[in-house]
Amino acid sequence: MPLQGGTMRRPRRRLPLPFFLAALAVCARGEPRWPCYHGPNRDNRSADTGLLASWPAEGPKLLWTASGLGEGYSSAAIAGGRLYTAGMIEKQTHVIALDMDGKVLWRTPNGPSWAASREQQWAVAYAGARGTPAVDGDLVYHMADMGDLRAFDARTGEVKWHVDLLRVFEGERPKYGLSESVLLDGDALLCCPGGAKGYMAALDTRTGATLWANTELRDPVGYCSPVIAEIDGVRQAISMSAARVFAVDPAGGSLLWQHEFGNPRQNSATDVIVHDNAVYASCGYRGGSVLLRPRRQAGGRHVVEQVWRVPALDNHHGGVVRDGDFLYGAGHEARGWFCLDFKSGATRWQSPGKGSLTYADGRLYLLDENGTMALVRCTPEKWEAVSSFKLPRGGKGLYWAHPVVCGGRLYVRHADQLFAYDVRAE
Repeated sequence: MPLQGGTMRRPRRRLPLPFFLAALAVCARGEPRWPCYHGPNRDNRSADTGLLASWPAEGPKLLWTASGLGEGYSSAAIAGGRLYTAGMIEKQTHVIALDMDGKVLWRTPNGPSWAASREQQWAVAYAGARGTPAVDGDLVYHMADMGDLRAFDARTGEVKWHVDLLRVFEGERPKYGLSESVLLDGDALLCCPGGAKGYMAALDTRTGATLWANTELRDPVGYCSPVIAEIDGVRQAISMSAARVFAVDPAGGSLLWQHEFGNPRQNSATDVIVHDNAVYASCGYRGGSVLLRPRRQAGGRHVVEQVWRVPALDNHHGGVVRDGDFLYGAGHEARGWFCLDFKSGATRWQSPGKGSLTYADGRLYLLDENGTMALVRCTPEKWEAVSSFKLPRGGKGLYWAHPVVCGGRLYVRHADQLFAYDVRAE
């Protein structure tokens, strides 16, 4: 039945908060687990402790290098003693499983890969898989560049179900291909096909059947991935289109609130961050950074206050990490690595560079897009680089895949190869 733009198919189970807290702690105490893009809490923060406080000049010990992953920017998902990623091989997107020693266990196609159009010849070099797989028990999920969403058997790679998202939801071919990493929420998989019959949709994780589809949003699709958070007691799925930050009810798909925010290039690739009932968003091409405070009014309607907006930390696609009341990441046209005050938007420090990052054990792991990995103290007081080393090359192109720290290891993807480093302290 219709529900304010969201079509509800059936109720679904919601996992309790303790499940997520327990999952977040697994890396630190047992089997390594980073089951989806930016980790179990989607905040890009590793629970690992006891890591190296600095590195030798040549970098930490390289444990292994895995090859045969194809081209692309997909990061690593880790669960059940395996790693999962995606890559373009012979113009087809493949989902790939490896063991913890870097041996490829299976490769299964997931539809055609995005390629630059005739009008985009300058972007030919950017072809390759985008989204990172998500793992839940015995299934692995991945949305490919051209809208093919599949569930795979985690052990064998067998396809369990397939949905052509652009066809089902009448979405248009995105300018740079779908780049989202799907979000699992209990029995539902959330994604943004960006179509007339569903800008955001929830699918049954076991069958691929549509649970709901929101048709209230009509913007071009964004390139970021959704997060789920509770603000003022209201649980919501929050993401960005090419033109706005928005939130929907994850139980039924109705639009809760929206706020215009974007850039002239319609390229919003950075996940939002929710903290203290406020939503931080960032986008490149001079979009800058913004802090929003949605509030629920009597009768259920939401109003959104823009707390601040600054040109600093206009993140391209390397991600932003929050630690306490401070934000860390790289700007795009506002050049450099930044630390911003979450509450005010004030710049605490700025240092040259651009890339992606992750957080672990009081340190920022900064991957420069030209292949230098740096270890930086996570502090708002000043830029304090501790160590750095030059990564090997896994093929052509820039180092755009986001790094992962889990189970005492640093994983870095470049093109056809994945590098695993031992970052445990002795």
